[in-house]
Amino acid sequence: MRTERIQRILVTRTDRIGDLVLSTPVFEALRKRFPKAWMACLTFCENREIVEGNPYLDEVILYDKHGSEKGIMGNLLFARRLAAKRFDIVIHLHATNRMHLVSWLAGIKIRIGYNRKCGWSLTHRLPDRKKEGLKHEAEYNFDLLSFIDIKFDRTLKAYFPIRDSAARSLRMLLKHYNISESLPRVIINPSASCPSKRWPAERFGHLINKMAEKYDTVFLAIGASSDRPFVARLREHADVPIYDFSGRLSLSMLAVLLKESALLISNDSGPVHIANAVGTPAVSIFGRNQPGLSPTRWRPLDPDSRVAWKDVGCTECLAHRCEINFLCLDAVSSRDVFQEVDRFSERLVKAVPVA
Repeated sequence: MRTERIQRILVTRTDRIGDLVLSTPVFEALRKRFPKAWMACLTFCENREIVEGNPYLDEVILYDKHGSEKGIMGNLLFARRLAAKRFDIVIHLHATNRMHLVSWLAGIKIRIGYNRKCGWSLTHRLPDRKKEGLKHEAEYNFDLLSFIDIKFDRTLKAYFPIRDSAARSLRMLLKHYNISESLPRVIINPSASCPSKRWPAERFGHLINKMAEKYDTVFLAIGASSDRPFVARLREHADVPIYDFSGRLSLSMLAVLLKESALLISNDSGPVHIANAVGTPAVSIFGRNQPGLSPTRWRPLDPDSRVAWKDVGCTECLAHRCEINFLCLDAVSSRDVFQEVDRFSERLVKAVPVA
């Protein structure tokens, strides 16, 4: 492929929060390869804070699948607006019928992606082998860049912009709850998108009790508004206060909170990758063993972070349809996770023994 004529680049990633965060190393690689090109990222409206302010991007294009871009007519109008931007190339990091068709309708000359979901509409295709789970999701993204002579960089680092406005909003929220600024904060994420990724609330509670015996820390729970029942169950099993911040943080505020915290303990979910992007280690709890769902593909990108996971022998994960009552999650004990947390003792404050 002749790359010297590439002046306007579009990258699309329309799926979940963590997936988009793990795609940000691609922007830096593209900028190094095409330093003078105009580069844009197309993503969902709700994910805008992940990429707005990224130093390697010139533009963020928002796709509202539930609003203006809903339906055939909405997509046709969106394709027309995209055509007016005259991109030379589009790289689809996640295969969807909508994105593949929209870029085809927009007449973008070079269309790179995976050979699924209307793969015929692409000019350059790769087999989608992510389900094999042979490497990290961030590494798989670089497979597509091989078409334009970009090689995988083994020092991958995700990026999440830190905004002053979000920091100010977080300060006000912390002050409202009268949360100590002198003690290290440990952030707990007890929820996830699927039951097969949710470690039991009582295990989280027992873990926090063990931590409170050894460390003097402040515990905050995060999540969406819909995750409040998970936080409530967690608090029922904990003997120390846990501040419930579920539904109270924007993505930008979450990034600031994680950056200023000592540690994140989380199920396999997007906040793990946000924490790594802002320089905070995480202990990520995994259940699923199927290669495309396992820690090999979805572990924290930061080499200092840790994974708590047990192989219980499943060869196929039925996810929310699990027939063995999520044995994989049950196999991970509070002690297992505490051992991983203990590796970050230098970031935590030793508790003063009670006389």
